[in-house]
Amino acid sequence: MDAHSDLSEPEIRGFKQVIKNFAPSWFASVMGTGIFAVTSKYYSCYWPWLNSVAVGLWILNVILFCVLLIPWITRWFLFTEYALRDLNHPIIGQFYATLPIGCLVLAVDFLVVGTGFLGMELAVSFAKACWVLGAILALVFAIATPVINFFNKVTIADLNPAWFMPPVSLIVAPIAGAKLLPYWPQYFQKLLLLINYALWGMGFFLFIFLAVICFYRLIVAPPLPGSLVPTIWIYLGPIGAGTLALLNLGAASGHWLGGFVQSAINLFGLIYWGFGFWWLIIAGIVTLINILHRNLPYALSWWAFTFPLGAYAGATFLIASIFQCPPLKSYGFICYCLLALCWLLVFCQTFFRVCTGELFKG
Repeated sequence: MDAHSDLSEPEIRGFKQVIKNFAPSWFASVMGTGIFAVTSKYYSCYWPWLNSVAVGLWILNVILFCVLLIPWITRWFLFTEYALRDLNHPIIGQFYATLPIGCLVLAVDFLVVGTGFLGMELAVSFAKACWVLGAILALVFAIATPVINFFNKVTIADLNPAWFMPPVSLIVAPIAGAKLLPYWPQYFQKLLLLINYALWGMGFFLFIFLAVICFYRLIVAPPLPGSLVPTIWIYLGPIGAGTLALLNLGAASGHWLGGFVQSAINLFGLIYWGFGFWWLIIAGIVTLINILHRNLPYALSWWAFTFPLGAYAGATFLIASIFQCPPLKSYGFICYCLLALCWLLVFCQTFFRVCTGELFKG
């Protein structure tokens, strides 16, 4: 997923090399770290010290986002042709959506974790800014990426679950968007509620369309290359994030749409979440088989082990809370522990390769 250098050009070193070869998928680390912070806050009901873990992860995520934003923006000015080439790539281009998702997850971080650290007013202000930027960019990339693919020559081998990233960005938007509704001017709240529903609807149906295509590819085409095997976990992203968004929308809808809406949405959320249980098992089996066959080389795609699983663990927590089911919450905590293990492994592997400069080579 990293950009490939043009051998006809003089070799570039130092920070300019980092910018030139900066992969759009880097913001998947913000997504994974951000959802780890949120779920740590949720499951602090088991271990209170997880509150401190959540704060530490949130602070790390803010720093990570700001640091990654510098080369992402700079690349568009210094190496425009490389940025555009990646955008036109049928696989790499999908990961431009990680930036808006990172913004939207950061908005959730500020609301769930940051309010107790910064205070409600300041945390909400930051959350609003992140949400507006993320929602706008999510819509832009969710439109631009499919249009580009319509006019490019795409083969069935180019299809993989990474294509879910643009739809995921739209599905993620209402997670923070619904929680922010009371903090906007009252005359604007109903319109924003409808906008959030529209964003979720666009993302959900795009996910359904692409899920069928990608499932077909997984069955009839050659197996995914090792570097793309982690993307199979991305199926859990729209399921977990979609459930979180739905439950938040239901809770925010009662004032305008009536109380029955929340009950109906909660029931659909439960059904939608249930599909995630099946896919979690499938993704686990496929990953284990590839590990046994030594077909899982490190790549930035390893961050796909974190956000989808984290979103599913967070959705499990809310489902268990709404339906008052302690065993389900325990199951969610097991998913959270798996997330913690995956995040630690991926973070350490990524940090090591950043130190060696391996991730910035063409």
